[in-house]
Amino acid sequence: MRSIPLIIWLFVSWQAEDLLWLALGATVGIIISFLFIRRTSSATISKTSDDLPENAANSAIEPVAPRVLLAAMMTSLREGMIVVNEEMRIVGSNPAANLIFSHVELPLEGKRLTELTRNLSVHQAFEVAFKNGERNEINIETRGDDKRTFDLRIAPLRFESENETRTAIGIFYDISELDRLEKVRQEFLSNVSHELRTPLTAILAFVETLEDGAINDAENNLRFLTVIRKNAERMHRLINDTLELSAIEAGKITVEPTEINLASLVTDIADNLAAKAEAAGIQIINQVPVEATVFADLDRLEQMLTNLIDNAIKFNRPNGSVTINYCSNGERDCIKVADTGEGILPEHAERIFERFYRVDRARTTREVGGTGLGLAIVKHLARLHGGEASVASEANKGSTFTIELPKKKTAI
Repeated sequence: MRSIPLIIWLFVSWQAEDLLWLALGATVGIIISFLFIRRTSSATISKTSDDLPENAANSAIEPVAPRVLLAAMMTSLREGMIVVNEEMRIVGSNPAANLIFSHVELPLEGKRLTELTRNLSVHQAFEVAFKNGERNEINIETRGDDKRTFDLRIAPLRFESENETRTAIGIFYDISELDRLEKVRQEFLSNVSHELRTPLTAILAFVETLEDGAINDAENNLRFLTVIRKNAERMHRLINDTLELSAIEAGKITVEPTEINLASLVTDIADNLAAKAEAAGIQIINQVPVEATVFADLDRLEQMLTNLIDNAIKFNRPNGSVTINYCSNGERDCIKVADTGEGILPEHAERIFERFYRVDRARTTREVGGTGLGLAIVKHLARLHGGEASVASEANKGSTFTIELPKKKTAI
């Protein structure tokens, strides 16, 4: 008899088609098992006590009440769970469900399902469970500021006695993060395809032009080849940045921090970008104190600062400036790159470090030679150091990008 609850649990779980159904099957199986135990435990304990010697019976371990175990199990579940009867009233819930339906006055028990949610698909899903005795699932989204997505799995509860009230259990699996990541993945693939399509289209067009006879046009053939080369280089940069960003996110990139003289590094970067800055009429100002040092991976810090200073040159105003400065806020070193551009509105500043995100759709990264991944790489590399990257901006007054790096820990 003791094996029956386990058999019930295994049978319900065995029929699961995926991990979420497996979890729901296990939960339903355990609930049924506890209900079975509740009916048989009293007789079993009595019989066992009669068979044991008096001393042994007195020293036997008192079993935990099934209702206590069931309540503890429901309380510990991370997923929200409600039990609904045929009258569409709540007869059971757990604390996670209380949080999901926080707009409803507690307790949930006794309330109609319509008081919890007006979502018609939820009601229909429970009706299917009662009418057909079948489990089903739906995806639902909550309204309000804190929008979340749930995969709701519903299954009827079956008991041995036909006199038992018919009920169905619904478990809310929060898939908000999975849903967000899926949207990010789809957007990323769409953006990569779009970014590659543009230079590839230009390359194919000019190749066809050369094949149609322009190769013999001494006045234009070199110009066509130059356009092809620039677009090929753009595709090469985009692919390299994509691969590097993927490697960073996958944890395949490591950093080896050392003590670096920041003023010297900024000077080297400014020299490398001097020609581009001069062509754009931008002045690079290095205000980093000569004695300032930071603890970081040299190559990766150079990459981050090059991206930020290069962007500050590209998206600046004519005759503007880019200023690099240093400060310390206790446990972290801060490197600031400020420009005199048009600034970034607050709604854009929150997303500026996302892949391919553009503040000005009319002025794309293609026009200024970027890939749209530079700031995303900066953000990930800063976090790889245990630091952070951020931006502060004001319209028509420029933007200041900040890289925060942990200070070197000294031995005691």
